[in-house]
Amino acid sequence: MYFLTKDLYFPPVDEATYEGILAIGGDLSTERLLLAYRNGIFPWFNEEEPILWWSPPERMVVVPQLYKVSKSIRNLLNRQQFDVTFNQDFRSVIRNCQQIARKGQDGTWITQDIIDSYTKLHELGHVQSVEVWQNGELVGGLYGVDLGHVFCGESMFSKVSNASKIAFVTLVQYLKDHNYKLLDCQIHNEYLEQLGAFEISRETFIKVLKS
Repeated sequence: MYFLTKDLYFPPVDEATYEGILAIGGDLSTERLLLAYRNGIFPWFNEEEPILWWSPPERMVVVPQLYKVSKSIRNLLNRQQFDVTFNQDFRSVIRNCQQIARKGQDGTWITQDIIDSYTKLHELGHVQSVEVWQNGELVGGLYGVDLGHVFCGESMFSKVSNASKIAFVTLVQYLKDHNYKLLDCQIHNEYLEQLGAFEISRETFIKVLKS
């Protein structure tokens, strides 16, 4: 595992541990975060811990051009129970992602430092948010780092049933319409798999990222 200094540098991703930890330390500056995402690396650590930088051996992704919306989600969209916007309330989205209760999770990795750093990236146009509204209330959403051809999803939340699903499929449709190559979902979980994400190798992911 590589210990970062003040220099803007990451080791090659194939030097990551079996679990996917590549480096430790450094900072969450705009320059370092962009360097990380452009090389298939992302920060993920608990509060009170040093910054851990990950590049897992398997990457959870969606290929927008191949994505098929399930019948159940299509029915949800047709009911028009929700309104969806982009970049209208990023701060509320990331704050909700931090505070929402998650099954089997006591704390959150979205620290105040994470919020401050990704808010700066949002203000610079590198981080985008999707908001889902119901009767004028924010009930779901997601945010992620936008690399122009790959969108790196970071977190999403839902206060009512299906709100995060609506955010997810709306984002995928946007990425499809704008010819993005991948939606990066980072690490496997069952919910993402239910939504249609699947794993590819780190090598394949990096090839697409660098193309």
